[in-house]
Amino acid sequence: MLARLVLLALLATAALAQSSSNLFRQVDEMTSALSEITGWQVKRKVPAQMLSKEKFHHYLESRMNDGDRNADVRAEELTLKMFGFVPQDFDLAKQTIDLVSEQAAAYYDYNRKRLYILDSSPDDTEQRVALVHELAHALADQHHPLGKFLKKGDPDDDESAARQAVMEGQATWLTWAYVSKRNGGKAEVPEAMLDELTKAVGADGADFPVYSKAPLYMRESLTFPYSQGMRFQDAVFHKLGREGFDEVFLRAPLDTEQILHPADYFSNKKPAEIDPPSLETMVGNKESRRFRVLVEGMLGEFDFSVLLRQYVSERTGEAAATHWRGSAYRLYEHKRGKYPVLTFASAWDSDRSAQTFFRLYQAVMKGKWKKMSGVTSTQDGGTSVLTGVGDSGRFRLSVSGTTVQSIEGLPAAATPPEPRHPKQNP
Repeated sequence: MLARLVLLALLATAALAQSSSNLFRQVDEMTSALSEITGWQVKRKVPAQMLSKEKFHHYLESRMNDGDRNADVRAEELTLKMFGFVPQDFDLAKQTIDLVSEQAAAYYDYNRKRLYILDSSPDDTEQRVALVHELAHALADQHHPLGKFLKKGDPDDDESAARQAVMEGQATWLTWAYVSKRNGGKAEVPEAMLDELTKAVGADGADFPVYSKAPLYMRESLTFPYSQGMRFQDAVFHKLGREGFDEVFLRAPLDTEQILHPADYFSNKKPAEIDPPSLETMVGNKESRRFRVLVEGMLGEFDFSVLLRQYVSERTGEAAATHWRGSAYRLYEHKRGKYPVLTFASAWDSDRSAQTFFRLYQAVMKGKWKKMSGVTSTQDGGTSVLTGVGDSGRFRLSVSGTTVQSIEGLPAAATPPEPRHPKQNP
């Protein structure tokens, strides 16, 4: 979800030891080399300029505080809190601005068609890497307009995260292919380098306190497009060659499962279509009219992997998430009381994997809430149901076949009727 908020080119490197004039003299050589690697013609020169960290921070604040964006950020923040990705006192807008400001070395503005290098701390090699990365964006933008490409994905859907992984992953791969070519090797990323780069994405430690202290979901949402997107692009390159640079834009991956498992992209494996339980079936038509839909969308394999690893174990959570087949969520808000209610459904590749998620999600609920009370477990035919009260209100968690459903946040006094299980299209 964070990945949908600030669509900037971020690279976890410092920048700028050379003077701007000396640095920018290299733009033509870098762009020419990227053109040779991709086969893309350079249609126009890319304007480049220095930008101070202070001005960049102000730029982020102005984007985040835009009137239309405020409502989106609030909805994103409530969704993250309801699922348990971030703590209840988390300030998404502030943390996003601070995190991006700390990590960014350069960015390409696809609206202004201009790239910016931030006047951060010095290192000759790292500043060149940052510049090549942004030039890769600029060249891609000349053939596949990045703004239009990103807008085609619903900002609250997993597809949007997959499209960002295409954009950032390709630019990252091309950066290191350029480095390899310049050092006398092939214009591709060696496997050993790929492994090291995947581990290295995201600057942490004492010099990067915001990233180091950020919730797991924030850190991985920031790095996923670069690390896993780069691996995805590498797989596409080795299968399709140069054609792959265009293919990922012309036929974008549908979800993060396809990014994590490129074979699913090549076979065009589609996510299962599933609907979250409606509030009407939970509280009745009259009561449901007192709520409004705040946001709705889809969580993908990446989201479930992070959620489970956060509250279970790394190995167990990652393994369970690979069985994801589809999901949908809807966040409601009471019009007068202003409290949120979350409903979501997830589809899994077998009854057994659905039962596994049903069990693991109970650990998530126990971890994200300070207390759970009145917990009751019942069995109705092939449906297992768990009800009770958590910090956000009354909940109902159920599993039937390959589908797991949940509703969370109803007032404790409310007793939801038995919901109908949605139809699932494979």
